[in-house]
Amino acid sequence: MDYAAAILNRLPTTRRGTGFKRLLGKISYLNQEQLDQVAEAYEVAAQAHEGQRRYSGEAYITHPVAVAAILADLRLDNQTIAAALMHDVIEDTPTAKEQIERQFGSEIAGLVDGVSKLDQLNFDSRAEAQVESFRKMMLAMVQDIRVMLLKLADRLHNMQTLESLPPAKQVRIARETLEIYAPIANRLGVYSLKTELEELGFRYAYPYRHRVLDRAVRKAQGNQRQIIRRTSERLEAALKAAGIDSTVRGRQKNLYSIYRKMATKQRALAEIADVFGFRLIVDSPDNCYRALGLVHALYKPMPGRFKDYIAIPRVNGYQSLHTTLFGPNGIPLEVQIRTEEMEQIAERGVASHWQYKATDSQVIPPQARAREWLSSITEMELAANSEEFLEQVKVDLFPDKVYVFTPKGSIMRLPRGATCVDFAYAVHTDVGNRCVAAKIDRRLVPLRTQLESGQTVEVITASGAHPNPRWVSFVTTAKARASIRHYLKNLRFGDARELGRRLLNQSLRDAGSSLRKVPRESMRAVLEEFGLNNTSELFEQLGLGERLAPLVAKALLQNLQSGDAEDDPNRHPIIIAGTEGMVLSYGRCCHPLPGDPIMGYLSAGRGVVIHRNVCGNLGEFRKQPHKWIAVNWETVIDRDFSVEIKVEVTNRPGALAEIAAKIGDADSNIEQVSVEEREEDSADLNFLILVKDRVHLARVIRSIRHMSVVRRVTRTCT
Repeated sequence: MDYAAAILNRLPTTRRGTGFKRLLGKISYLNQEQLDQVAEAYEVAAQAHEGQRRYSGEAYITHPVAVAAILADLRLDNQTIAAALMHDVIEDTPTAKEQIERQFGSEIAGLVDGVSKLDQLNFDSRAEAQVESFRKMMLAMVQDIRVMLLKLADRLHNMQTLESLPPAKQVRIARETLEIYAPIANRLGVYSLKTELEELGFRYAYPYRHRVLDRAVRKAQGNQRQIIRRTSERLEAALKAAGIDSTVRGRQKNLYSIYRKMATKQRALAEIADVFGFRLIVDSPDNCYRALGLVHALYKPMPGRFKDYIAIPRVNGYQSLHTTLFGPNGIPLEVQIRTEEMEQIAERGVASHWQYKATDSQVIPPQARAREWLSSITEMELAANSEEFLEQVKVDLFPDKVYVFTPKGSIMRLPRGATCVDFAYAVHTDVGNRCVAAKIDRRLVPLRTQLESGQTVEVITASGAHPNPRWVSFVTTAKARASIRHYLKNLRFGDARELGRRLLNQSLRDAGSSLRKVPRESMRAVLEEFGLNNTSELFEQLGLGERLAPLVAKALLQNLQSGDAEDDPNRHPIIIAGTEGMVLSYGRCCHPLPGDPIMGYLSAGRGVVIHRNVCGNLGEFRKQPHKWIAVNWETVIDRDFSVEIKVEVTNRPGALAEIAAKIGDADSNIEQVSVEEREEDSADLNFLILVKDRVHLARVIRSIRHMSVVRRVTRTCT
């Protein structure tokens, strides 16, 4: 501490009142050389932020010093503390990353850059800039976890001083904290940060709910303190009598934890089981289980409320025994039992003696779990844009609840609601891409089957198999979703190229030419004008609706007069065979069938959407006639199409079953059905069914119309 005082004395008097003295006291675990580096970083930051003020009016340097102090409480290394002091100099001052790198080395410069926002780039919106900044930060975290620990500390101090901002900004920042940063702290196991982020986020995101709940909890506190004191004394006495060296800590659950349970379980405050909590710290894992037996002897345990996170740790490495008891007067008590080492891991997570080098031979559980998660973030980079990346990370942030086994006995941790497909992708991306069936406890089950803890799951693969687009609708893990979407995007672009070629060829044919007749020089000039590398990129953009084929045709053929390609939209219509893939879809508003008069609408990013000529949405689409594409059906189409019919029936028992049977007899499958009550004796049944064409639909309708229970059958179209 004497050396820290000497450092402080070297500083100008004006820079000693910024909290740096308190920081030096917290980092007394560093040696003299490391303290010198921290002091040098402080001087660089103080000089760079000279004259800058926060919204509260304080000198700006107080913020990075406070962030460094938060990280010092986690006992992080000198490089992280130095980076914390300079974490805003790249973003908010003229200081460049190269300058920091020359003075402090590439590692500290990388940490500072990892948490810097992308304000110097141009984005379409503020939201896009924030999401892209988050994407950069997450990917930097893959290289060095300290980037995220630094960002969490930065966010925590911003939350601690949030009252100086306008209310609207407070709510936005607080909700972002609850949705992203608190779950990340939880995933990394840093509960000391996670708890405070949640409490502050709750206070500012839902101020009225926070006040009401805080008032209700405070009102009952007098009696609660007595319960906590008496229960703690009884637990301590029982453990001491058994010869177990222990520490008992009684506490009240934090407000956000109580609120979240009330919201998710739809219960009143009085019904929340674990408002009172007790933590038992013992000296060994064996004594954790001995203490559990003593606790159960004192108070009866609630059935189904025991969890063993020592044998099977949480995804972030957290270990503890959890049990809920019937306490005094039947009041529910939650008890956590763990060792001192488990307590340190629970509070600090990856920050507890983090091993920075990947070559380290010993890795404690939080680091191992964090590295597994970080490797999955790399796979999320397959996402096409920042918004999709953020969505996938959000899905993957929340702790897993399901533990299943591979056929060889290895434990796989997956989110609640995970399916066999999620399991397959968790094993390996190639296994997920090639899975065709699954077995749970040696029985064949559908791939969409949700998994439950304790099951043994086996995946059956085939060499020629590939992901099914429908999987996206039921998978829950970010890795599975990213892998499936990556495959489908590649497939979609292939479809788009083919469709784009056909669209351009049609426009050229309308002008009396074709792709084969276009001179190479003309094509090369157009590609150069559009900034494209090859014709494949041009065809993709045409197929996805990002460019209009008639305009490209005009550019290719300079002598094409304006509007020629649109004078006769039915001159060379595209023939629809029903096998065009993912860039040709059918409007859900009108459900076109082979045989219906149809038109195609060019939708940016979706390709061509087919609508019936009687579709109610045509009025809106007619405002953009240049996006209409003439289309006709192929003579023979071998596939099923969805169509919606409404059946008005006499409301009597068994009516729905009778009609469903008739639909099945007509070789049609029912995809969806809904019932709308009308008058007392009638109801409308809305069926979404699969048919081949208009003739098949007419056959289905005829079979239904003659039933005694049916009053009227119509095909619906908005």
